[in-house]
Amino acid sequence: MLLIRSNLWQITGICIFVVIHCILFTIKSTYKMKIAIGNDHAGTEYKLAIIGLLKSMHIEVINHGTDGTDSVDYADFVHPVAKDVEEKKADMGIIICGSGNGVSMTANKHQKIRAALCWNTEIVMLAREHNDANILSLPARFISLPQALDMVKTFLNTQFSGGRHERRIEKIPCH
Repeated sequence: MLLIRSNLWQITGICIFVVIHCILFTIKSTYKMKIAIGNDHAGTEYKLAIIGLLKSMHIEVINHGTDGTDSVDYADFVHPVAKDVEEKKADMGIIICGSGNGVSMTANKHQKIRAALCWNTEIVMLAREHNDANILSLPARFISLPQALDMVKTFLNTQFSGGRHERRIEKIPCH
């Protein structure tokens, strides 16, 4: 009798595990990641290529950037990206200008934003792992297009490592 009861509990546990796994798989397979993207005139070429990459990865894109090369003010295109990430309308953001500095400074004015100006995949990985960066800032005039695409892939595929880094990022916002 004890053996039958033990086997029943094992079978019940396996069934519960399978059901939970199926539910989680269904949720994950129906969820579509959203990325907000913004750029000034210096980042148009890169933005268009990045949008192509994101769409090939079945990622939804919210485009706040200019599609032209006429001079524009980056802040007009960055604040909507930061707002989308802040309000969870987008999972992450990508912002692009000539140096990456102006767009990064603008995005970081938002309390819940951690925009990281990156120039190689190692910096991108560290920004995600250690700083939980939620916006990637790219300097279009200082990196090649293939580098930018690799950096976007790294940004999307690197998870925050938490641990001791969690308490550090909790101290970033001004209260």
